[in-house]
Amino acid sequence: MGTRIEKDSLGEVAVPEEALYGAQTQRAVENFAISGERPHPDFVWATIVVKKAAALANMRTGRLDQERGRAIVAAADEILVEARWLDQFVVDRVQAGAGTSHNMNANEVLANRANELLGGRRGEYYPINPNDHVNMAQSSNDTVPAMVRLALLRGWRSLRGALDELAGAFNDKALEFDHVVKSGRTHLQDAVPIRLGQEFGAYGTTVSKAREALETAADELHSLNLGATALGTGTNAPEAYRREVVAVLRELTGWELRPPRDYFQVTQSYDDFCRFSGELRALAVELAKIANDLRLLSSGPDAGFGDVVLPAVQPGSSIMPGKINPSMAEMLDVAAFKVIGLDQTVVLAALHGQVDLNVFAPVMADALPSALTVLTNAVRAFTERCVTGIRANEERMAAALARNTALATALAPTIGYARAAEVAKLAVAEGLTVREAALRLENLDEAALDRLLDARTLTEPGLPGEISDNVH
Repeated sequence: MGTRIEKDSLGEVAVPEEALYGAQTQRAVENFAISGERPHPDFVWATIVVKKAAALANMRTGRLDQERGRAIVAAADEILVEARWLDQFVVDRVQAGAGTSHNMNANEVLANRANELLGGRRGEYYPINPNDHVNMAQSSNDTVPAMVRLALLRGWRSLRGALDELAGAFNDKALEFDHVVKSGRTHLQDAVPIRLGQEFGAYGTTVSKAREALETAADELHSLNLGATALGTGTNAPEAYRREVVAVLRELTGWELRPPRDYFQVTQSYDDFCRFSGELRALAVELAKIANDLRLLSSGPDAGFGDVVLPAVQPGSSIMPGKINPSMAEMLDVAAFKVIGLDQTVVLAALHGQVDLNVFAPVMADALPSALTVLTNAVRAFTERCVTGIRANEERMAAALARNTALATALAPTIGYARAAEVAKLAVAEGLTVREAALRLENLDEAALDRLLDARTLTEPGLPGEISDNVH
C-alpha cells in the first residue's frame, strides 16, 4: 500500500494512500498500538450521529454553509445508513485521555469523504477541513462524553429487551412449576417446603427489579453537554448551537435527550456513568447468583441435588462419555465476572478525573458498551438455550421431600418447638419420616396430622392445618 504525505501542527506524516483518515489519526495509530481492538460499534455509531447533528445544527444557525454541511451529512449517512467506511475507525481502544484521537479520526474521515463527494481528493481537506468544519462548535471535552452517553443508550435498549425476555421466561416457568412442592434449602441444608414455581418466580422478579433500576440510571444519560466545548465554557459555540444540536439529536434518535442543568458539572464529573455501571454490576451479581442456583439445583444428576434438568447443549467432558455440564449457567457466571471487572475500570476512571475535565472518557467508551454487549448476548443465550428448556425432576423432589425432617417445623405450633425437635431427632435416628416419628411420639389423630404436614399448605402464609381454599 502506498502512502500520501499530510501535515499537521507537528509536521509531516505518511498516511496510507487509500485511508479516509489523516495525519492526526495516523499518529494515534502509531502511538497507541496497545490492545489491537478498535472502537466499539455503538461508540462509532454515536460518534457519527453526533457529527451529523453538529453539522445540521451549524447549518441551522447559519454558521456552516449549506454546501459543506450537506456534504458532511451525506458522508455521515454513508456510515450510518449504508454501513460504509467502518474500517476507517482505527484508533486503539486504549489511547490517550479525552478521546481527542478518536474525535479527530471521525473528523478526518468525514472531511475526506465529504470532499470526495464535492469532487475533491483525500488528504487535501478542501473545501472541508476536519477542524474548521466537521468539528465546528465542538471539543473533545463535550463530544466524546456525549458519544459515550448515546452509545450506552443504544446498548441499553438492546439489553432491556433481553432482560424482558429473561424475566418472561422465568415467569413462564413459575407457572409451569407452580404445582411442584420440594424441599427448600437454607445454609445448603434441608429447610421447609417451597414450590419450585415460587423459586423461579423470584428469579423473574429479580430480573425485573434490576431492569427497573437500570432504567432509572439510564435516564441521567439523556443529559448531553454538547455545546460545552472546552471545560463547559461554550467557547467557540454560539448559544443557538447548544439548543439546536440537542434538538437535532432528539429528531435523529427519537430519544428524550436534553441539555444538562450545569454544563461544567457534566464536563467535570462522570457520576452518571458510575451509577449506570453500578447497576450493571448489580445485575451481573444477581445473574451470577441465579446461575449458581441452577448449577446447584441441577447438580448430579445422581450424586447432587437433581431438582431440575438443564438442557444439554454440548458434551461435557473429553474423557467421561455421556457427561453433561451446566454450560450456559457457567457462561452466565463468566459474563458476570467480566462485567464486574469492567465496572471497576469505570470506577477508577471516574475517580481519577482532575479539576475541570475527566480525561478518561475513552476507557469508559470501551468498558461500558462492552459490558452492555456481554450482558445482552449472555442473557439472550441463557434465556434461549437454558431457561426455556429447564425441566422439573418431580419424582426426585417428591422423594427428598418425604424424607425431609424440616417438616417437623409444621408441628411446632401444635406440640411446641421442643417436642417437634424430638420428632425430628427420632426421624433422623431411625430413618423414619416425620409423620411416622410423630405418630410414635405424639398422641395425634392421623387425619389431623396429615393436615398439619400437608407440604403445599406449608408454602403459603398461615398456621399449618389451616388450609385455605386458594392453596390447592
